[in-house]
Amino acid sequence: METAVIVKVAVSAAPYSIDKPYDYLVPEPLLERAVPGVRVTVPFGRGNRSSEGIILARSTGEKSQGLKPLASVLDREPVLDSDGIALALWMRQRYFCTLFEAVKTILPAGLWYQLREVWSLADPEMDRETADALASSVRRAGGVLDMLYDCGGSAGLESLRDGCGEEVSATLKALQKAGVVVCETAAKRKISDKTRRMVNLAVSAEDALALMEPKRRSAPMRYEVVRLLAATGRASGADICYFTGASMATLRGLEKAGIVSFTEEEELRVPAPQQVEPGAPIVLNGEQQAAFDDILALTKSGKPEAVLLHGVTGSGKTQVYLRLVQEILDQGRTAIVLVPEIVLTPQMMRKFSSYFGEQVAMLHSSLRMTERYDQWKRIRRGEVQVVLGTRSAIFAPLKNLGLIILDEEQEGSYQSENPPRYHTRDIAKYLCARQNATLLLGSATPSVETAWAAESGVYHKVLLRHRYNAHSLPQVTIADLRQEIRAGNPGLIGADLRRELEENLSRGEQSILFLNRRGNSRMLLCGECGHVPECPRCSVPLTYHSANGRLMCHYCGHSQRAPEACPECGGIMKHVGTGTQKVEEELRELFPEAGILRMDADTASGGHEKLLRQFESERIPILLGTQMVAKGLDFENVTLVGVLSADTSLYIDNYRAAERTFSLLTQVVGRAGRGGKTGRAVIQTYTPGNEVILSAAQQDYDRFYEGEIRLRRLRRYPPFADLFTFTVSGTEEGTVLRAAAGVRETLRQLCALPELAVSQPEVLGPAPAPVLKLNNRYRYRVLLVGRNDKATREQVSWLLKEFALDRANRGLNMFVDCNTME
Repeated sequence: METAVIVKVAVSAAPYSIDKPYDYLVPEPLLERAVPGVRVTVPFGRGNRSSEGIILARSTGEKSQGLKPLASVLDREPVLDSDGIALALWMRQRYFCTLFEAVKTILPAGLWYQLREVWSLADPEMDRETADALASSVRRAGGVLDMLYDCGGSAGLESLRDGCGEEVSATLKALQKAGVVVCETAAKRKISDKTRRMVNLAVSAEDALALMEPKRRSAPMRYEVVRLLAATGRASGADICYFTGASMATLRGLEKAGIVSFTEEEELRVPAPQQVEPGAPIVLNGEQQAAFDDILALTKSGKPEAVLLHGVTGSGKTQVYLRLVQEILDQGRTAIVLVPEIVLTPQMMRKFSSYFGEQVAMLHSSLRMTERYDQWKRIRRGEVQVVLGTRSAIFAPLKNLGLIILDEEQEGSYQSENPPRYHTRDIAKYLCARQNATLLLGSATPSVETAWAAESGVYHKVLLRHRYNAHSLPQVTIADLRQEIRAGNPGLIGADLRRELEENLSRGEQSILFLNRRGNSRMLLCGECGHVPECPRCSVPLTYHSANGRLMCHYCGHSQRAPEACPECGGIMKHVGTGTQKVEEELRELFPEAGILRMDADTASGGHEKLLRQFESERIPILLGTQMVAKGLDFENVTLVGVLSADTSLYIDNYRAAERTFSLLTQVVGRAGRGGKTGRAVIQTYTPGNEVILSAAQQDYDRFYEGEIRLRRLRRYPPFADLFTFTVSGTEEGTVLRAAAGVRETLRQLCALPELAVSQPEVLGPAPAPVLKLNNRYRYRVLLVGRNDKATREQVSWLLKEFALDRANRGLNMFVDCNTME
């Protein structure tokens, strides 16, 4: 029996339906480098197409016939250790993803390679006559050979497709069989600085306008682009598309015509860290000290622990975090501190840097790829003991982990929207269990599941009931917007809020106004026939943006000019609903002398930190924003918070709507009065008697929790059951609905199995997703109410694979979420 070195490889080209660790033979030249944790290229499938993979294990075994060899090893040393491989295997069975998807999630994006096929002449010395003779029986060989000789003997597959058409692959295969060409796979690392594509006029403004003037009617988009560039000189491609409605195809057409040219400009997403003064010694009050002592004792227990730190807004949770991290470092261990929003990282980073200096590193998705990769290398080499960041920072390769902190643990942003659809809290619990670390969940409004786990004794619980330095909670006024309508006030700044704003302006104090909707008006509506312009690719109304006079889809990015008259009947279009742009206009009319800063996805693209620093340093009187102003911000001079429409998130089709609304209102109200001055808050609502709004106004979490937990138990929502959401999508609505109905019937059969029946599962649906059509794909959902245990996950995994292998489901896609935050 002949033996050989065999490795198990997670292959990127393997879909979920056939995903498993594949065996490959290690050739003699690669024996030294082919070790677990390195990336490789391998032949995969019937056509032996080159694919990237990562070695999971290595052993010596029987050399069986047909075992394919590794093509190449891409890394000099492993990029994933045994702990990382174990985590990837756990994520695969937990989140219904492929092994390679799990590995790609764990490692930073800058590490990954881009594989490209390069076709070359089989013999670099081969002359054209010899090549033509060998290729005489191959159709369309002339054009391919012309291009190869023009390119010096080799060219990439993409270049050949651009020059010779999509059928070039068949021609290349035939030429390869004839011995004319050979194919090699080139691997190029993806790491690079983030750049943005800038567009410049390639001719003078006068010449460009003269060239486009005759085409003003036939090519209006091109004319608008040239007119904008003639006025501004140069602009980014994204800005041009936003302000004119043109597509990148339009810009490329102008480039081919020689009217514009593209250049790449580096765009720094995060400014260099500020130099901060060393922090003063942390002095905890009695309540904080008691909480700190309790949690510190858990970190010294030598076993995995989980604890909820439930503290009102402004109670000084961050100071407790800092002291705990100091103690963890003194123990010779490391810590991860997570925040839910990128907007919170700069402020938190300044605090942690003042105490830990270069021992702390920041990781989040808005860092440049090179910055993330360099930080990852520092962490891996042990140069960093504290990692601060958003969701993805949970995968930082820290050794000897002692503490993981999830600040604002209830936030939905801790759950990934892309495969694998993991929740950061689950990954944190796994890591703490593996390394005997402590998980600290901090919040003023913990999720109902976390609060239930703490009440049931699954988690420990520590309370901070009072604000730091005995500051009082904000005085809250609930303003009835129905009275404003009766009084003839159509705007969204009611009389109570206007009066409080005037008072703050006279005192020189700052205010934060919160509205969870960007844009100018929610939609346009014809007053004659009721027509509402909808996105052609999604089943949602388009949102009006006054900055560019366009209607935009916030789901797929579609943009079109807002019509002046109804396209159906010619009637007058009315603006319905209100967004941040509209409120900004209203504020400028009411307070023309006051400085107003708007912070939403449209204005914060250049960096959240810059806007917040401007608000703090220049003491701008009013900050108006969406959800990014609601959490974690700490400004001493902010004494007034206004919630413009508390009902926005309350009456939606999601069982978490009440929890989210309570959390959001509590958090945003908690931004007021964090210095020495008394804070005030005005909550505007159309339903002032709603229990959720009343509880939030009083900052009474216990009252909210008691009502919500009764509803959850009654309806079998988490934490009393787990909800598996099966989403089927495709381009034909009828086909999608049929497939979803088939999934429902299969689930009902599976629920009769003894191992599943014990949890009394229910199957509901199919029903359309809240947004039925998204990017030209219809989506229907089936719900399984049961238990997220091993038996259920095995059956769900089987169903996903069977669905993908069924020919009747071609063109359809199905994925599964468990207890989705969406």
